[in-house]
Amino acid sequence: MRDWIRSDGEMARCSEVLKVLIFLTCSLHLSSSVTHSLQYVYTGVTPGINFPEFTALGQVDGQQFDYYDSKIRRETPKTEWIQKINADDPDYWNRETQNLQGWQEMFKANMATAMQRFNQTAGVHTVQFMYGCERDDDGTTRGYRQDSYDGEDFISLDLESLTWIAPTPQALITKNKWDNTGNNNHWKNYLEKECIEWLQKYVGYGRDTLERKVPPTALVFQKHSSPEVVCHATGFFPKTVMITWQKDGEDVYEDVDLGETLPNQDGSFQKRSILTVSAEDLQKHTYTCVIQHSSLEKEIVLPEEDIRILNPGGAPIGIIVGAVVVLLVLVAVVAGIVVWKKKNSGFKPVPPKPDSEGDSSSNNS
Repeated sequence: MRDWIRSDGEMARCSEVLKVLIFLTCSLHLSSSVTHSLQYVYTGVTPGINFPEFTALGQVDGQQFDYYDSKIRRETPKTEWIQKINADDPDYWNRETQNLQGWQEMFKANMATAMQRFNQTAGVHTVQFMYGCERDDDGTTRGYRQDSYDGEDFISLDLESLTWIAPTPQALITKNKWDNTGNNNHWKNYLEKECIEWLQKYVGYGRDTLERKVPPTALVFQKHSSPEVVCHATGFFPKTVMITWQKDGEDVYEDVDLGETLPNQDGSFQKRSILTVSAEDLQKHTYTCVIQHSSLEKEIVLPEEDIRILNPGGAPIGIIVGAVVVLLVLVAVVAGIVVWKKKNSGFKPVPPKPDSEGDSSSNNS
C-alpha cells in the first residue's frame, strides 16, 4: 500500500480509477432470483500508475475463483474447489494463461483505439469486457456480453436480435463492424449453452461451498439526531437477500434507500437498507425491518424498539470492518480482483477471437 502513495498526482489518478471501478462493482449483473451465475471480466488500464495494465478474473455466484494480471502473467486459482479441475483437465491453467496473454496484447491496441475515438491523448482510462451467464432455480437461463470505456457503456450484444447496441457515436464503427461478422451467432451459442454447461461444472466442483446456507445477523441503528434508520444484515450466504421496511404492518417504499450487496472478507455478504423518517413519525407509527433469506425458516423482524442509538461518528464494529473490506475489495478491483473477467475460462471452445487490428471494434470493446 505504501508503494502506491507516490505523489498527489498519482493519488488523483488512482482516485479516478476507483470511481470507475466503484461504478462497476455497484452494477454487477445479478438478478434477485438467480440460483447460480458465472461472470468474467477483462480490465485494461492506461499505464503510468502503479496498477497492472491488464487484469482478468472469474466469479461463480459472486465468489472469485481465478485471477490473471499483466505483472504475474499467469492464470492462478483463487479457491480450493476450482483446483479439482486439475484432475479432469491437467493443461487447464497453461491454456488459460496463453489465452489471457493474447488478450493482454489486444487490450493495449483497444485502449489506444478507444482513446483516439474519444479524442483523448492522456489521463487514466479503463476498458472493460464483461460477459457471463445465469441460471435460475426454475431452469431459466440468460447470457450477456457488455463492453465499457471509463465505466460507461460502450457496446453490448442483444441476444434476441443478434445485433450490437451502440449507445454512443464512438461505438458505431464497432457496431457496424461486429454486425457484419459471423461471431454474433457464436456468442449466442456460447452464452446460452456452453457457458451454462461450464457454470454447472463449476458448481459441481464447488457445491459444498457455493450451496452452503449461512443465516444473517442483523441490527437496526440510528445516529443521534439523524432521520436515517439503518437496517443492516451481514454474514449471510448465498448472496441474495431481501430487506424491507414496514410501517404499521404495510410495506414502505418511499424514503427507502436500499444498498448494494457487498462482500465480506470471509466470503459471506452484507447489505443494508436506510429508512428516512422524522422523529415524530417514528413515535406515531410502528416501524419494522424485515429480512428474508434462503437460510431462514422464518424471516427476521426487527422492531423499532431494537434501534441502537449511536453517538455522532459512531458505527457498529461490524459495519466498520465491512467498510474496510469494501475498500480493500475496490482496491482489488483496480488490481483486477473484483470485477468480472473475459474468456471462456479456458474451457472448451473459446469465445470469438478479436479481429487483429487494434480496434475497440475487435471483439473486446
